[in-house]
Amino acid sequence: MTAHSAPADSAVLQTVPLGFQWPTIDPFLFCVHHLDHYPAGDGELGPNASLAGRSIGNDFDPRSDEEGGGWRMYHGSHVPGFPQHPHRGFETITFVRQGLIDHADSLGATARYGRGDVQWLTTGGGIQHAEMFPLLDTDAPNTVELFQIWMNLPAADKMVDAHFTMLWDHDIPRHVVTTGPDEPAVTVTVIAGRLADEVPPSPPPASYASRPDADVALWHVTFDSGSSWTMPAAGEGVARVLYVFEGDGIGIDGEDIGGSTGAVVDATRELRITSAGPTEMLVMQGRPIGEPVAQQGPFVMNTDDEIRQAFSDYRATQFGGWPWDSPDPTHGHDDTRFARHADGRVEHAAHA
Repeated sequence: MTAHSAPADSAVLQTVPLGFQWPTIDPFLFCVHHLDHYPAGDGELGPNASLAGRSIGNDFDPRSDEEGGGWRMYHGSHVPGFPQHPHRGFETITFVRQGLIDHADSLGATARYGRGDVQWLTTGGGIQHAEMFPLLDTDAPNTVELFQIWMNLPAADKMVDAHFTMLWDHDIPRHVVTTGPDEPAVTVTVIAGRLADEVPPSPPPASYASRPDADVALWHVTFDSGSSWTMPAAGEGVARVLYVFEGDGIGIDGEDIGGSTGAVVDATRELRITSAGPTEMLVMQGRPIGEPVAQQGPFVMNTDDEIRQAFSDYRATQFGGWPWDSPDPTHGHDDTRFARHADGRVEHAAHA
């Protein structure tokens, strides 16, 4: 992480401006906040708008159409999203705040999730998957907002069987801090890492976050105007980054941190965080794995030889093949959120 250093006695160790891809530190590899203001759908889950001039198959330009804000097709040709692609050696954590995601993978599993849900995928020894953004609403805009986070796996777990877990919105606890019913509040969505009395659902069994000594936490925090929160300390040797992605900024023990800024903080210190206006931040925390990282495209291993082996294995096995009739499967026009696992087990999200 390329960053600016802070004063010697500050709880803020470094700060860095946020771009499209956020800088991360071990054990995290990657983080992107996607916010796309898609127009109404065309009845076939794509945008009811011209795609002329877009780089179809590789559209990362958030151009606006005449109806509203910017949006991207990413690698999609008709439905936005990320068609069939492989991974090995790390974990993807997808926290969807608005809109829906259609998942399909080489194990034969499918899911439609969003509106507060989290999919946590340990890619392990290898998997192919697709992540498409179906635009169901034909009469109104289809905003999609999500965080895609990559977290590394230790060498001992890089070749475990691939496995995904759904953390449904209704099972994810919220920790609310306020001084009274009419006072400004801070709300922390506890995706991983216990906070006060709030215990989140378990991540996949071979996840790095399943190791108690990893001290992994993922918290999404919203501040009302004039609210404050004391963030508890973590253990020695834990890395913690606060990403202020919405609003004008926060105060950390009286030190101002601007909006669109990542702040590496001293995790061993309890921090008093204040916000003058509505603000949102994402907290990513974990004990560094401290192993060599070799990465090329969708594969993350420890050595270059292991990367070459990953490409060779993928060419030979396709990580189980692709059981779907297209590289970008979608799951119809019903907005029911579900997960159908490779073993046939089916889950559904609770209706609000």
